[in-house]
Amino acid sequence: MRWEDLLGHDQQQTWFRTAARNGRLATSFLLVGPDGIGKRCFARLIAKGLLCRNAPARELDFCNACEDCAQVDASTHPDLIQVSKPAERSELPIKLLIGEADKRMREGLCYEISLKPYAGRRKIAILDDADYLNAEGANCLLKTLEEPPTNSLLFLIGSSLQRQLPTIRSRCQCILFQPLEASAMAQLIRRGALGDEYASTVSTLSEEALQNLIAQADGSLTKARLVADEEFRDFRSQLESMLTSRQIPLTALAKEMGALVDAAGKDARARRDRMRVVFEMAAALYRRICLQAAEENLDSRAVATHIRCWNRCLQAIQEVDRNANQAALIEAWSSDLALISGR
Repeated sequence: MRWEDLLGHDQQQTWFRTAARNGRLATSFLLVGPDGIGKRCFARLIAKGLLCRNAPARELDFCNACEDCAQVDASTHPDLIQVSKPAERSELPIKLLIGEADKRMREGLCYEISLKPYAGRRKIAILDDADYLNAEGANCLLKTLEEPPTNSLLFLIGSSLQRQLPTIRSRCQCILFQPLEASAMAQLIRRGALGDEYASTVSTLSEEALQNLIAQADGSLTKARLVADEEFRDFRSQLESMLTSRQIPLTALAKEMGALVDAAGKDARARRDRMRVVFEMAAALYRRICLQAAEENLDSRAVATHIRCWNRCLQAIQEVDRNANQAALIEAWSSDLALISGR
């Protein structure tokens, strides 16, 4: 893993390098931006630059040959702590922060980061999925954030500032990340960033098909994986057909969408990602219809109806982010669209 492997985010990289050279690197950072744009990779590269024994830490560079670099790449470095939400949980378990009930503050992130560095220059922790911190978990982090251990650095990674608790936002330096540009997305996808399971699909994509995939992905590799999935490609055409039919097949829409979401398995995050993408697809469809209707000077009442459907899809996206019940949300969304459209 090298800096060259990370495309985009040049401004953030320059900011961190300047802060390190001037000795002004803070102790707690909240890295915020859409999923699948490289925030976690960015944090790991910073950690690698600080832990490499053959390069000055103030440059945030690394030799990529020493034991420290190899251990960071393998996620086995004793001074690098990495915590993320288990796939089967809807929230970040408190035990990952302060240990099991019978081992409180004798294990977990807050305990490990307080220890003296074993081999490196400092202790570094990366807390992925900060979006899924509940109030209890955030309270556990407060002491670490307010009184950071000497030679420690903590990265919290989230998708938006709005999803972070005020107690977390106020105690971290927030660094905003933007979606990847189309050129960076194309390079990463061609390199195999979507994963081995999509290698054959990517290899057969024409340049036009690739650009279409990138346009739908909104600068996120996470969303690109969903869009590239064969199930999603089939469902997309069904979705557009159902939403533009003379009478929205309410039951069929809810059933097909529920099946698509269920196919993601037990991982609550993966299921929510699928729901969000479907609602985004529907919102994009209604947006196109609205623009076309406006250009053709169609009946203003029809345009107003499409705008209401568009707004309902945007509302559904927000409800996904608020962890609304899956079945209830899908049913309510489908029913509302049918009611608004009057078909």
